[in-house]
Amino acid sequence: MTEARFIDTFGRVHRDLRVSVTDRCNLRCTYCMPPDFADWMPGDHLLSVDELMTVIEVAVEGGIESIRLTGGEPLVRPDIVDIVRRINALPTPPRVTLTTNALKLAELAQPLKDAGLERVNISLDTLDADRFRRLTYRDRYADALAGIEAALAAGLHPVKVNTVLMRGINDDEAVPMLRHAIEHGWHLRFIEQMPLDAHASWDRAEMVTAAEIHDLLEQEFTLTPTGQRGSAPAEEFLVDGGPATVGIIASVSKPFCAACDRLRLTADGQVRNCLFAREETDVRATLRDPELSDEQRRAEIARLFAQATWEKLPGHGINDPSFIQPDRPMSAIGG
Repeated sequence: MTEARFIDTFGRVHRDLRVSVTDRCNLRCTYCMPPDFADWMPGDHLLSVDELMTVIEVAVEGGIESIRLTGGEPLVRPDIVDIVRRINALPTPPRVTLTTNALKLAELAQPLKDAGLERVNISLDTLDADRFRRLTYRDRYADALAGIEAALAAGLHPVKVNTVLMRGINDDEAVPMLRHAIEHGWHLRFIEQMPLDAHASWDRAEMVTAAEIHDLLEQEFTLTPTGQRGSAPAEEFLVDGGPATVGIIASVSKPFCAACDRLRLTADGQVRNCLFAREETDVRATLRDPELSDEQRRAEIARLFAQATWEKLPGHGINDPSFIQPDRPMSAIGG
């Protein structure tokens, strides 16, 4: 195990890095961005594969053991398979996973698996094709299901499917989603809606809480806590005694910040020590500084990572009256 270098003032050791490879997305989910959203990052701000690899190599040398590739939608980046392959070619490769909406997985699941991808997290909020179209402004439900099936066939196990329940919109699907997941071999996780939408319309009063989700599921199933969580965001439950399980991520109502071991790199080269951070640390400028040697560049990136980690706050502060939503939406931060 690599000696950990990324430790904050609360003693949390950071071994997980979420790497956003693009802010672009081929859906327009209502809780993420408006249907006409076009405020994308300038293309020349996005990190190249070589730049991404420099940062990832430094991060792994500093103790990062797990890389999650995110977006936007990471599969719209044409070199995504090459990125996975190059990460796995490192002398001490980290575990590599990916978060996706699955629309392009039918064609990419096997190439990604062959390149060394370990598993995928897939976002899917409904089992109804018409509702999917209304939620995403795209008629791509069949593509999402095909992508999930391709991930299963390629052996990207466990295939985790993440669902955000929204009051009066899809909160009637909690039980059907879990029943379908068990029948089809998905590992389902419900996530509380977080204040990370591009139009800043999040309303806590409208959020379906983890407690509500638990109660909805227990109308049909018996849920038993597994007691195995560690730094994982989801509280896992055995369904009717197992072996099937379901996860509930209470990011807002029961935050798990005390066990957080995650850092984030945005697609335009900014290090974030928290999903809800108001401050970022720029590594893109260091990557592109022509006055630095390669050795100096890597040393400075390592220093910037360590500094950003050291300055991490004890929690995200959503439940504090002074909480202010980040300037960036989730699509620009990376999930």
